Amino acid sequence: MSAGRYAPSPTGELHLGNLRTAVLAWLFARSSGRKFLLRFEDLDSGRVRPGYAEQQQRDLAALGITFDGPPLVQSRRRQRYDEVLAELRAHTFECFCTRREIAEAASAPHHPPGRYPGTCRHLTEAERAERRRTRPPALRLRGGGTETAEDLLHGELTGPVDDVVLRRNDGGAAYNLAVVVDDADSGVDQVVRGDDLVEATPAQVRLARLIGAPVPTYAHVPLAVNEAGRRLAKRDGAVTLGRLAGHGVDAAAVLRLIAASLDLADPGEPVDLPSLLRRFRPERLPRAPWVVTGLPG
Repeated sequence: MSAGRYAPSPTGELHLGNLRTAVLAWLFARSSGRKFLLRFEDLDSGRVRPGYAEQQQRDLAALGITFDGPPLVQSRRRQRYDEVLAELRAHTFECFCTRREIAEAASAPHHPPGRYPGTCRHLTEAERAERRRTRPPALRLRGGGTETAEDLLHGELTGPVDDVVLRRNDGGAAYNLAVVVDDADSGVDQVVRGDDLVEATPAQVRLARLIGAPVPTYAHVPLAVNEAGRRLAKRDGAVTLGRLAGHGVDAAAVLRLIAASLDLADPGEPVDLPSLLRRFRPERLPRAPWVVTGLPG
């Protein structure tokens, strides 16, 4: 099966930027004859809240977004992630670092910003055994080198493979492992997501190759930002369907706003997803962030 997907985390209501990415993912999938799947990335139990998965489904449906089959829920797939992780053990190492230690080491001069500094990569077995007495380890991918992926908006993306976390120190599967396994198992060969995830791509490509899965084609789309250029958030006003509805802005009006931001319609022009699909040409999409202005609230 060839498919695209949309994969929100049920930690709150979807905002305009999330909804715009969902519309784009639907358009990319449907325009290429793919199925379109929904996945809830709910492994971070500390942030997930009851009822938001259902709310997100209602909001997506209100825009006309359709899916093929029931949603995949990551929290129900822990055994599968453990199975894959067992197969990858030769490509991993234990990491005992706290977030603070990583942040402090990563801020050292000459270290690439945001990358794991390799603190635990070359520990001896005796050193690992000593550290296990005080702190359970996370498991990281033993990265290095580069990987390349094809991006429908940016062309070839080549970047370094970081030592990303595959299993957290509480034993739960981490984001980078779960998304690769889910995409492989679901037949997802097209990944449309925000361009803030470009740097995560090389490690995910490496993981796909290691588990023998096809590498998806990507489309990293521009984010929605506020007037200050920061990623859109709830503090910017009425940015969710629920809050906008309270100001008299219904789902149809939100879709018109999204369509205009993608240069698929004139401002205020009545549209629906089938009409946008007929106009959709990936090469004509804006490459700059969507600056959202004039929101009520």
